[in-house]
Amino acid sequence: MQRLLAAFTLIALTAVSCSPPPPSGEKRQEIRLNIHTDPPSLDPRKPADTTSSTVIRLCFDGLMRRNEQGRQAFGVAKSVNISEDGLTYTFTLRESVWSDGTAVTAKDFEDTWKTILSPNFPSEFASELYILKNGKRAKENTLGMDAIGVKALGDYVLQVDLEYPIPYFLDMLMTHYFFPVPSHIANKDPKWAQNGGDLYVSNGPYHLAEWKHYNSMVLLKNPSYWDSQSVILEKIDLYMIEDEMTELSMYENGDLEWIGSPLSSIPVDALGSLSTEKDFNHYQIAGTYFYIFNTEALPFTNKHIRRAFALSIHRQEIVENILQGGQTVATSIVPPSMWEERNSYFADADISLAKKEFEIGLKQLGITADKLPAIKLSYNTNSGHHKIAQAIKEQWSMALGIRVELENMEWKVFLDSVSNHKFQIARMGGIASYNDPIAILKDYQYANSRMNQCQWSNKKFAELIDLADHTKNTEERMKVLSEAQSILMDEMPVAPIYFYTGSYMKKPYVKSIAISNLSEIDLKYTYLEQK
Repeated sequence: MQRLLAAFTLIALTAVSCSPPPPSGEKRQEIRLNIHTDPPSLDPRKPADTTSSTVIRLCFDGLMRRNEQGRQAFGVAKSVNISEDGLTYTFTLRESVWSDGTAVTAKDFEDTWKTILSPNFPSEFASELYILKNGKRAKENTLGMDAIGVKALGDYVLQVDLEYPIPYFLDMLMTHYFFPVPSHIANKDPKWAQNGGDLYVSNGPYHLAEWKHYNSMVLLKNPSYWDSQSVILEKIDLYMIEDEMTELSMYENGDLEWIGSPLSSIPVDALGSLSTEKDFNHYQIAGTYFYIFNTEALPFTNKHIRRAFALSIHRQEIVENILQGGQTVATSIVPPSMWEERNSYFADADISLAKKEFEIGLKQLGITADKLPAIKLSYNTNSGHHKIAQAIKEQWSMALGIRVELENMEWKVFLDSVSNHKFQIARMGGIASYNDPIAILKDYQYANSRMNQCQWSNKKFAELIDLADHTKNTEERMKVLSEAQSILMDEMPVAPIYFYTGSYMKKPYVKSIAISNLSEIDLKYTYLEQK
């Protein structure tokens, strides 16, 4: 599954010449960050955006987590036994508690996963749990909840049965949609995760003490956390500043310790002059920036029209003239970091072919170009999104002679609009939740998946994804996934634009912030260096 990005390109650089020196003497163990926007939800069972998942990972622990080196490690689980056929995982849990002192048990995991797979429960990523035995059938209401392959065998033993062997299953357990929620709270109050305070009970390194919607959050060290001795930070201030210039100024004035990927963004106009600063850091990300077409809305019901729009985008021009942050042109949906070989399925800015596809599409729809109404391109508030949209609007006008209207929306409004399919074309960005190409491709396996906002479906594609899930040989499996991607790129429900890179600036006295190529930030081991 891909997590949806609110921020621009995961590029955020800033000057340090105006930054104050580190505070003298004993520093407060507090850090100030900007997460750009208000999280849509902090219930681990529901959201699929990076803003929400970032905060959730700070507040919750799953069975597995990453250690200081970013490697796979145990979290709430302290050991696991895997059957020879790879179908049954039996986890032994450590004795740990929620932030209110209540024990975290295997039943919390069982209840959480079964709730996500309940037919009427609104979850953005329920299909990810279809790997559990009978998970898909339970979600489709053809089997009862008791048939799902997760069961507490006691307070501290959890048995998980899979539909088929999955070599990356332990990696998936580090994603927030496998985290537990406090059953003793969530079962009584469905609004438990809407605000901070005592009701928002968690089991991670930090707990949410305060949530001023659209303004700020305060996270405090969780003294009840099972590994609290490893946590040094006492407080994390999270601001929700959408204006990139304001964020940049705050960093330069010493009011933020960090700016940039994967939390927020700054004006793209500043990138060229700031990338040589000593506090600048750069990393590769398993993610793609793309546009999606609503395949149930005219004229994008037609494959050739979608292809015409995708092929006429001049990606290299956008990467070089707008982004300027090391991004690369995307001519596939899966990032190259997830393949041994770079896969390219079409040529960038193939205007000649785009025009031919456009003519075919118009003929099949029975309309002429001059009768085609203006196309609406939607994106969430951000200067980077706007600049890209303006550039592509002009490219489409030049190549296809069409009119395009730009629609700018606040993040939550945008998500609601896209989720309810109230768009023609929408900008989107996705980062894989785990290091496997299927994490991205599987989003398009089912037309009714909440992550498949374009509503596209293809029987052969779905069969190939299912085949890949059941193929043990790695080389054969990658061939199957490559064939699936070729179908997706031929049908073009999504138009890849560029592959993400991540850049950030941080104060030199901030230590041990871990970032993965999945653009996950971990502050469990973070501290401010003392003089």
